[in-house]
Amino acid sequence: MKNLFQILRYVKNYWGYAFLNVMFNILSVIFSLASFVLFIPILQMLFQKTGAPENVPPLDIWNFDSLKAHFYNEIHKWISNYGELEVLLYISIAIIVIYFLRNVFRYFAMFFLAPIRNGVVRDLRNDLYKKVLILPLSFYSEQRKGDIIARMTSDAQEVDYSIMSSLEMIFRDPLAIISYLVTLFIISPSLTLFVFVLLPVSGYLIGRIGKSLKRTSQKSQRQLGIILSIIEETIGGLRIIKAFNAIDHTDKNFQKNNQKYTRLMIRLYRKKDLASPLSEFLAATVLVVVLWYGGRLVLNPENPLDAAVFITYLGIFSQVIPPAKSITTAIYNVQKGGASVERIQSVFEAPEVILEKTAPIRKEEFKESIEYDQVNFAYEKDLVLKDIRLIVEKGKTIALVGPSGGGKSTLVDLLPRFYDCLEGEIRIDGIPIKDLKIDDLRAMMGIVTQETILFNDTIYGNITMGMKNVNMDDVVAAARVANAHEFIEKLKNGYDTNIGDRGVKLSGGQRQRISIARAVLKNPPVMILDEATSSLDTESERLVQEALINLMKNRTSIVIAHRLSTIKHADEIIVLQKGEIVERGNHEELFAKNGVYKKLCDLQSFN
Repeated sequence: MKNLFQILRYVKNYWGYAFLNVMFNILSVIFSLASFVLFIPILQMLFQKTGAPENVPPLDIWNFDSLKAHFYNEIHKWISNYGELEVLLYISIAIIVIYFLRNVFRYFAMFFLAPIRNGVVRDLRNDLYKKVLILPLSFYSEQRKGDIIARMTSDAQEVDYSIMSSLEMIFRDPLAIISYLVTLFIISPSLTLFVFVLLPVSGYLIGRIGKSLKRTSQKSQRQLGIILSIIEETIGGLRIIKAFNAIDHTDKNFQKNNQKYTRLMIRLYRKKDLASPLSEFLAATVLVVVLWYGGRLVLNPENPLDAAVFITYLGIFSQVIPPAKSITTAIYNVQKGGASVERIQSVFEAPEVILEKTAPIRKEEFKESIEYDQVNFAYEKDLVLKDIRLIVEKGKTIALVGPSGGGKSTLVDLLPRFYDCLEGEIRIDGIPIKDLKIDDLRAMMGIVTQETILFNDTIYGNITMGMKNVNMDDVVAAARVANAHEFIEKLKNGYDTNIGDRGVKLSGGQRQRISIARAVLKNPPVMILDEATSSLDTESERLVQEALINLMKNRTSIVIAHRLSTIKHADEIIVLQKGEIVERGNHEELFAKNGVYKKLCDLQSFN
């Protein structure tokens, strides 16, 4: 039930619909009971088991005997005035009308439940997506992409199928059962108490199977996450799979995991499908026991139970069975969906490591310098950056070089707070970046990475990403600075050309120039360039390098470069090795030192 309450907190946004749903469900139950209550006096009067009451007490709506006496008296008058057949016709019509109204009210209850069901699942997806956007990058380094996708898609959908689809049963059927049982207790307290003795046994058996169902559902959802991860990795790495003749190996791996998922789902459905026959068997058993016990009361001359009342009792009791079966199914569904809720909840409960202060400092302009002050950082245990001391003055170009794994990318990732320092502090214009509003901090920076990140959208949409009401002339101007306008114009739809998933319809150089145009249009005071030309051919590199030079004009730039020829004219070059700054200076100074930088230059035949 804990999982159910975690979902029901979303229902508070739809309390108006919930009120209408409950109201119409109550009316549906009332009219259902009214249809059965009519049968007792009718059976007794028509079969001449009971005459009119001799002494009719004053009418008291809170007294059952008073209501019963007045009702019997009215029925006897109708039979006396109109005859048995005509009264039977009128009562039959009344029952039809009551049943019609009962089903109309039931439909309206479901009508107002629909926006609750779909609205709750929509809100859940929205919150989950927002959480995914907020969580730090470190969270995703420890998770499978496919598993995250599974939680946002199949798990969220499972909440709809398993829990939200059971909401009507959970709210309506207990109300119906309670109403029926109260009526049964009024009709025959001893018989109803006997029924209550049998109910806990049925509940215990259903609960045991429900817990087993939840465990199997958890395993199946985890396995589905693995399958989605394999699919995501396969599509992304299809070129390598084909190149290394790994199609059979990949196919067998997928089939093995798919077979494991199939076995789990077979087990899951078998347990779930046990709900209906088990509850029906238990209900039939209880009904037979009630029939046996009630029959003894009817046939016992010392403690007689009127046969007409007993027949009506059985009719009302039979109406308890469908909602009881529905509740059993709902319990199974909630247990099954509970596994998905737990997986979703683990995302909601993941800590937001990059936290913003309650009253952050607003800053929209970079004026003086960026300072790394004794910065240490570790992804896990071992330090990736050690005692980094660095000042980047406004308008300067700082280059970061060094062997792979030296901490260059980590150093720049700390600046926009993709990660936070383990020790030390980073300041902008003397203000610690942890004190700044995160949106303001990142608005001051433009980032161009080695792995170009583009989206399945038009060129215009990719260049203007995150910006509103952008003038087309500004987009074209940014594309010209990035040396991208010429090739964009040659495309069939120009800036409205869709570039496909991750920009697959463009070459590597074209994709990189689009990302540079995006950074140019943002017009940030600080540029971070992470090996932006390392994977390009010579011609593309020349065009991109020209674009980067244009981009860095009149801006503060931090450049990571493996090709040292691209940073020869940097104001200062920082050499990182094993997370430490081992050398710093301009090109001529470092080359003359004959140290790490000189060795890197020699390896690239640079002079």
